[in-house]
Amino acid sequence: MGWALAVIVYTMVFSLVDDDLAWRVMFWTGALPALLVVWVRRSVQDAPEAAAARENSARKGSFSAIFQPDRPGSTGLLRTTVFAVLLSTGVQGGYYTLATWVPTYLKTERDLSVVGTGGYLTFLISGAFIGYLTGGYLTDRLGRRRNIWLFALLSAVCILAYTNIPSGANSLVLVLGFPLGFCMSAIFSGFGSYLSELYPTAVRGTGQGFTYNTGRAVGAVFPTTVGFLADSWGVGGALVFGAIGYGLAALALLGLPETRGKELA
Repeated sequence: MGWALAVIVYTMVFSLVDDDLAWRVMFWTGALPALLVVWVRRSVQDAPEAAAARENSARKGSFSAIFQPDRPGSTGLLRTTVFAVLLSTGVQGGYYTLATWVPTYLKTERDLSVVGTGGYLTFLISGAFIGYLTGGYLTDRLGRRRNIWLFALLSAVCILAYTNIPSGANSLVLVLGFPLGFCMSAIFSGFGSYLSELYPTAVRGTGQGFTYNTGRAVGAVFPTTVGFLADSWGVGGALVFGAIGYGLAALALLGLPETRGKELA
């Protein structure tokens, strides 16, 4: 819903304000939700199970615990952390490549106006909305690993198809936006759950927070690379790095366990 609202604001701002000022207006509009942090800090409480575990556990969690290797008599978390970072890097690298560059691709290589771009993004976001809902169900039905693997593969295929549609076939670009949005968002429904389920209670927040945000930081290389290569490859050609990101995510799953039905402790 937030993404859809952002497209509406984007369409209005760039239609009414000069481009040099419009992006600045969009930037500050994106910063406004940070004010919600005040409400979150005051009103949102930790889950009772997590609070009780912190109070009653004789062994407190630590940041270093998620980097402990396997040792005789104990199971370390280093392998999990490494592969979870790779998974997060691939998923977010692919996702943010599309989220960052599809509007530019539609405007510069498909010759769409700002209003026209907003219409095409509506199809993409509608697919994303349905993908989130469906992905949540399939995460429990198929399992975490299978759901991510399936939609990472389909997302890569959709990217390659989306960026290789012949010029003049913009109607096909419009239609293909729906399955592209569907696949790239169906991964995220259970993504946070999966990362948290990989870690024991004492370091669950630390493990999830580190792997997700490290993946986001390293994954930023993917959309950045598209920007560097856009002049020589074209935006559409450079978007192949989004598909590479999803390929990395699929490979990372080989080093991670399935957690569906796991008793959290």
